[in-house]
Amino acid sequence: MKLPRRPVHGVLLLDKPLGWTSNDALQKAKGMLRALKGGHTGTLDPLATGLLPLCFGAATKFSQVSLDADKAYRATLKLGERSTTLDGEGDITPGLPPAFDRAALDAACAALTGAIDQVPPMHSALKKDGRALYDYARAGIEVERAPRRITIHALDIVEWQDDRLVIDVRCTKGTYIRTLAADLGDALGCGAWLQALRRTGTGPLRVQDAITLEALEALPEDERLLRLLPPDVLLSDWPAVSLPDDEAGRFLTGLRRRVTLADAPCVRVYGPDPRAFLGSAHVQAGELIADRLLSPLEVQAQL
Repeated sequence: MKLPRRPVHGVLLLDKPLGWTSNDALQKAKGMLRALKGGHTGTLDPLATGLLPLCFGAATKFSQVSLDADKAYRATLKLGERSTTLDGEGDITPGLPPAFDRAALDAACAALTGAIDQVPPMHSALKKDGRALYDYARAGIEVERAPRRITIHALDIVEWQDDRLVIDVRCTKGTYIRTLAADLGDALGCGAWLQALRRTGTGPLRVQDAITLEALEALPEDERLLRLLPPDVLLSDWPAVSLPDDEAGRFLTGLRRRVTLADAPCVRVYGPDPRAFLGSAHVQAGELIADRLLSPLEVQAQL
């Protein structure tokens, strides 16, 4: 007998397996939790593994925060070759044997660090005239793509041996690590493609705290809910504001509150109980202005 769905609120940090789409992983976890409402916080390619925060119930109201957050990856590059898709799914052609030293590698990484313009790959889901770029690519059509400004906060060398290079990358949203790998290969004069990719962080969240689908499925059903983190974990690096009980009630109605705080674009707001997360807001000209609010029932569910 199929068990009915139920209201479930919180964030599941999932370690997405290789070969799964983000939506496949979401639907599997959603079924195991019997959750009525759920969504993921940004697509992670089937060829990538690692951190995929899943939002359920009230947490879906704040999924955009995770979508917009900086990301961290560990990438493995194959040097001395090029790929038509910039990864292992394309046609691989020889480049040049790697013939650089550590100083040249450090210089190439430094040149790709900071604010840079990146051209999105043809094999991507970006739209051109209402059609995904990968549709054009599969038809053998190359279309012009405008470069996009991204920021590589850090590009650190983890391991380098012959034609294998492992790097850690911290970057803004919208960065294509496949393109970064190819650009690094071009800068080194040998070519490169992305052999493996693992997302290790999204904003303040880390893959070390994530659970695999297999481990989640092995738990008794009532223990699976214990893996859910409260919705405010998505905002845990924002400043916090606490309101007394009467002010908290007014805030939940959307009324602006006078506060003795400096202007801030993003704050998380709580009632007198530190577990009672009320929603997100910003402070402008001495007023606390609500952005996304939980319902009273959603607040009560946290207590």
